[in-house]
Amino acid sequence: MRRRRLVGAGLAALAAALAAVLVIGCRAGEGSSPGAGEGAVLSGTGFSRAGWRTDFSRHSVPLSEFHSGGPPRDGIPPIDEPRFVPQAEVDLPAREPVIAVAIGGQARAYPIRILIWHEIVNDTLAGVPIAVTFCPLCHTALAFRRTVAGRELTFGTTGNLRFSDLVMWDRQTESWWQQFSGEAVVGELTGARLRPVPAQLVSYAEFRDRHPRAPVLSEDTGHRRPYGRNPYPGYDDADTPPFLLRDREPDGRLAPKARVVSVAAGGQLVAVPLEILAERPLLEVRVGDLPAVIWWRPGVASALGPSEIAAGDDTGSVVVYDARVEGRALSFALAGERLRDAQTGSEWDRGGRAVAGPLQGRRLRPVPHDTPFWFAVAAFRPDARIVGERP
Repeated sequence: MRRRRLVGAGLAALAAALAAVLVIGCRAGEGSSPGAGEGAVLSGTGFSRAGWRTDFSRHSVPLSEFHSGGPPRDGIPPIDEPRFVPQAEVDLPAREPVIAVAIGGQARAYPIRILIWHEIVNDTLAGVPIAVTFCPLCHTALAFRRTVAGRELTFGTTGNLRFSDLVMWDRQTESWWQQFSGEAVVGELTGARLRPVPAQLVSYAEFRDRHPRAPVLSEDTGHRRPYGRNPYPGYDDADTPPFLLRDREPDGRLAPKARVVSVAAGGQLVAVPLEILAERPLLEVRVGDLPAVIWWRPGVASALGPSEIAAGDDTGSVVVYDARVEGRALSFALAGERLRDAQTGSEWDRGGRAVAGPLQGRRLRPVPHDTPFWFAVAAFRPDARIVGERP
């Protein structure tokens, strides 16, 4: 993965990029959001409580760790009424990244070219209320169930960051939620956690091959945005600092913007650098009691490189599966475009389905994971274990 030098990069440039996201919304004729105006603060100087009904007396993290990212509440507008179109109506470059979510035999693609401008999609898939989220500053692409204790929630963007990560809010209680962990950290629901939904960040070409009849999130969002353009050009440059990363000392085990795959289970979190996976595409890792198989392949453009997302460097994509089938742990090796398990000789496709051999028809369970920048993992999980060696 080659590095590009971002001329004049720095926190001011990233603040300007975030402000540009808000300016585009205003030019599109969208009114100011609650919390804007009186009591508003400048990017990075703290946060405003003006206009919030949030119970700030209840919080599980210090309030001093929250900082305004620039836009006000929902200044980066979530998508509340998503529309989907068949693939025949989609003009999306094959290398562009999409978040693939599948539940109950139904799948949908959420292009990053849309999520980079909206960060949250409140959706319902196979009857399950879900929130599909993307924080460009941490490169965290995560999906959650929107139901907590039998109550359906809808989410928006607070306009604030914690350790450079998106802080969401729910409209029902105005509690604040950390996108990285899916945990309510301020307000009435403090301590509650959203249940993760497996989401895979893959190329549109891979999604299309695996789910040829699945629909794609439409660019008809009700907002005018230059979809396909990256509002944070050069942010993936390893030589530039993260935006508003405060209150945490840098973890020098990896470069702050090294991309990793993170897998959490049984109270543990494992991080594997994508540079290692690019050289060794298949890795078997134990996370707590979970035997996981991690499979990398090339073909996905970085959304945070040049101004045109489709022109981004190839960062590759990762899928992660539970290596157990009916309680039996399998070990795998690459066999061309498939995996082959050593125990039965069955062959498995990229979607985790056995397509040949004694286990034909069985499926591996997808494991929730993410491919964030290392600084985000280190900030939220300083106990993270780094695994993987160069072959």
